[in-house]
Amino acid sequence: MLVKEWMSEDPIVLDENASIMKAVQIMKEHNIHRIPVLRQGKLVGIVTDRDIREATPSKATTLDVHELYYLLSEIKVKDIMTPDPLTIHPDETVEFAAVIMLENRISGLPVIDYEGHVIGVITQTDIFKFLINITGIYYGPYQIVCDLENRPGSIREVLDIIRKYDGKVISFLTSYIGVEPDIRRVYFRLAEMDSQNLESIIQELKTKGSLLYWVKDDLSKLPRKETKKSSSGSLL
Repeated sequence: MLVKEWMSEDPIVLDENASIMKAVQIMKEHNIHRIPVLRQGKLVGIVTDRDIREATPSKATTLDVHELYYLLSEIKVKDIMTPDPLTIHPDETVEFAAVIMLENRISGLPVIDYEGHVIGVITQTDIFKFLINITGIYYGPYQIVCDLENRPGSIREVLDIIRKYDGKVISFLTSYIGVEPDIRRVYFRLAEMDSQNLESIIQELKTKGSLLYWVKDDLSKLPRKETKKSSSGSLL
C-alpha cells in the first residue's frame, strides 16, 4: 500500500518566521507533536514539541510571565527547527515509511511532492492503522500461526484444511524471522466460526505438525485509556 492512501492530507504547516508561541498554540489546539516548516512554500525543516521544550526556559527561570511570553514570541521556529528533515513521497510504500521511522527513531514524516511542497504527513498512528487494516483484526478474532516448509503449495494445504471446516480466511501474512532457512512462519486471521469446526482445524494442523499456536482476540475487552485534562497554566 502507498503512503498517499494512509497519510493525513492538508497538514498544518508554519512559515519559518513564525514564533515559538504560535507553534505552541497550534500544537495544543490540534493535539499534534510536529509541524513542517516552510520557506516560500517549500519544506525546509520540522519543529517538534521536543524542540520547543528544549528552547523554553525551565520552571526555575527568574523571568516573570510577561517576560516569558515576550521571549517565546520573539524566537522564530527557524531558530529551533530541525533543518532538512527526512521525508517520503506519496507513491512510496507505507512499509518503507515505517522502516525510515524505525531506523531513525522518529515518529512521523512529512510527505512531499517532487517539487518540495508538503502535501501530507504520515505518523506512527497511521502505521498502526495500516497494520490493523492489513491483518483484519476487526473482521476476524482468530489468529492461527503455522511454521510451514518454504515450498510451493504449503500455504494452500493449510487453506484447504481451514475451508474444509467452513473457516473463512480474512488475511495471511508471512515472516522469515526467527525460523530455519527452509521454513516460513505464516499468520492466518480467521473470521468468527463454529467452535467445533475451529477445534477440528486446530487438531488437524497439530496432527500435521505445522501448528505453532492459535489465539482469539476479544475486542470487547479492549482497554480504554481516559484522557487527562491539561493544566490551563501550562505552555506545552
